[in-house]
Amino acid sequence: MDELRGAVRLTQHAHGAGCASKLKISELTQLLRLLPAQRDARVLVGTGTRDDAAVFRLDAERALVATTDFFAPVVDDARDFGRIAAANALSDIWAMGATPLFALNLVGFPTGTLPLHLLGEILAGGAEKAAEAGIPILGGHSIDDPEPKYGLAVVGLVHPDHILRNSTGRPGDALILTKPLGSGVLTTAMKRGLLSRADAAEVTEVMATLNRGAAEVLLAHREHLHALTDVTGFGLLGHLSEMTEGAGLGAELWWGAVPLLSAAAEHATADRFPAGSRANLDAVAPHLDCAPGLRGWQRLLLADAQTSGGLLAAVAPQAAAEVVTALRAANLPHAAVIGALRPQPGIRVR
Repeated sequence: MDELRGAVRLTQHAHGAGCASKLKISELTQLLRLLPAQRDARVLVGTGTRDDAAVFRLDAERALVATTDFFAPVVDDARDFGRIAAANALSDIWAMGATPLFALNLVGFPTGTLPLHLLGEILAGGAEKAAEAGIPILGGHSIDDPEPKYGLAVVGLVHPDHILRNSTGRPGDALILTKPLGSGVLTTAMKRGLLSRADAAEVTEVMATLNRGAAEVLLAHREHLHALTDVTGFGLLGHLSEMTEGAGLGAELWWGAVPLLSAAAEHATADRFPAGSRANLDAVAPHLDCAPGLRGWQRLLLADAQTSGGLLAAVAPQAAAEVVTALRAANLPHAAVIGALRPQPGIRVR
């Protein structure tokens, strides 16, 4: 994308792009082993299955859902950065089947390097998305940081019997993805000044789209919805592996069915992946069985570190077509069945 003369490019002040800068799966796994086991009966979801949010029972009919997410700039425009970071943080609440209640801002900003009005734009973008989600932002915390960072801590509410987990899929379930892949490779191209304005606009809008509408459609088919997660920094393969390992299952993916952003293949073949995408592929490689004709860039796109990606749902196969039709009618044109859960361990791509 052509740089505007004199404009501040936020991505030049970030060492990594969005969720691609998360700790590696292997590093996070090691750290989680050091945490003490949770023995409080009120903890309904903790770190055991690496789910999207924590869930804490209040009483027989109410449980709190809590999550936090923040990262360095993934796009150059400050307001868009705020919109994307807020949409990304809110996604975890919907991935648990919950309704968000309120949020708190999390801010790191280099006050001696960047003009303060840019932080105002970031916060305005976050507030815009919170308002779209129907919740207030009630404060937060800020630090003076050499690298700008923004995100939210979000609290939601769910009935204890209606929690959606990433680990409860069933053999034969259809896997439905609600957003196209490729934000990692495209935002890396953007950071290098190699992405066209049109392609930058497309990936920005996809990342800034709330998963609220997708969650509402999926919850309307709750009787057929068995497991749910969102696809973010660990890529499709990473989050799918959490889903399969938690359920003691495997999965089959169909490369030709996986939706991609318009310019994803172009920049993938030019090898413009963030380091996080390569780390994701390395982490799942021991359990991955790819068709012989699948190229390296295609494997990396399946592992591409996504920022504010779509929901990944395990749905009873007889309802899959109906659910996809409903998602597309809800202005999610890329929603598609991309594979299925299977009894055999590992992930097979054909």
